[in-house]
Amino acid sequence: MLDIGRQKAEENGITSRCTFHEGYLDSLPASDPFDAATCLLVSQFLKKAEERSHFFGQIAQRLRPGGVLISSDLVLGMSPPVHQSLFEVWLRMLGGSGWSEEDIEKVRAAWRLHIAALTPPEIEAIIAAGGFNTPVLFFQTLFIHAWFSKRTATN
Repeated sequence: MLDIGRQKAEENGITSRCTFHEGYLDSLPASDPFDAATCLLVSQFLKKAEERSHFFGQIAQRLRPGGVLISSDLVLGMSPPVHQSLFEVWLRMLGGSGWSEEDIEKVRAAWRLHIAALTPPEIEAIIAAGGFNTPVLFFQTLFIHAWFSKRTATN
């Protein structure tokens, strides 16, 4: 993804305005605050709320006051029977698009073992606790929700 992002920046002549970094937030060198950050389908792998809040706090520390965060996560937001029904439909769709039964079972196991899917209000509260204004939901499809939020002036 980083290579594709760099290629797109080059194609659009904006490479000089970009900083590309492969690694974790704590390995990002000190710099002037950024105007924006993206966190796409990452934080659901942090299973404890305090870890997630700290993660968003690290992002907030890298942004100027008012800097924008675009974040998406896998969510729970429906009753368990509805969620399970949609999950099974999604897995069947993966099978119909050529995924092997073994790979589909890996997805099922990953949801159980590695993903902390929370409800949208829980995720919004965690982002806000990390130093952002109340997140605004701007996209949703099946299990993916995306928000934008601005870094608070006091963080």
